[in-house]
Amino acid sequence: MERKLHPAFFISALPARLKLPLKLFWESKNMNVRPKEHGFSLIELLIVVAVIGILASIAIPNLFASRRSANEGSAQSSLRTIQSCELLYQATTGRGDYGDLAALRADILTDAVLGSGTKSGYNFVATPTAAGVRPALFYATSVPTVTAGIGQTGTRRFGISEDGVLHGDSVALTPYPDEAAVRAAPLTGN
Repeated sequence: MERKLHPAFFISALPARLKLPLKLFWESKNMNVRPKEHGFSLIELLIVVAVIGILASIAIPNLFASRRSANEGSAQSSLRTIQSCELLYQATTGRGDYGDLAALRADILTDAVLGSGTKSGYNFVATPTAAGVRPALFYATSVPTVTAGIGQTGTRRFGISEDGVLHGDSVALTPYPDEAAVRAAPLTGN
């Protein structure tokens, strides 16, 4: 078996005037060897960006659809809350009459957000009959605040009256004009 000696061994055996030039020569040869490079190439980065773009184009529309669905669920729940508050208002403060959202909010029957008339991307209006008119009636409607475009907050309008039956449709995204229109709208099924 043959032993290989390191070049430094030979350099040490040489006279002093030859040691320095040979040492510099040997070190310069070792310096030309490039260390292994780390990182990503431009092509790899472009592929990653393209994959992220494709995933975003799939996920973002689903995110907006989920938000619209959540807004519609919140609007239905809020109309049921308004209907319960109206019944309580009629039995107590209203003395047989229903009130609008401002009256319900003043009596602290609704929270401040719903009492303001806008909640979760929907506008709410409660319309009672005039005080003293018998039978006392009311209807409440909710419509999306943004009705078109990518930021659309809902695709249906909803209405409820004193009977507690929730109606809704997507025929027009405007408030129902009267209680008869609310009752004529299709049932929401929940």
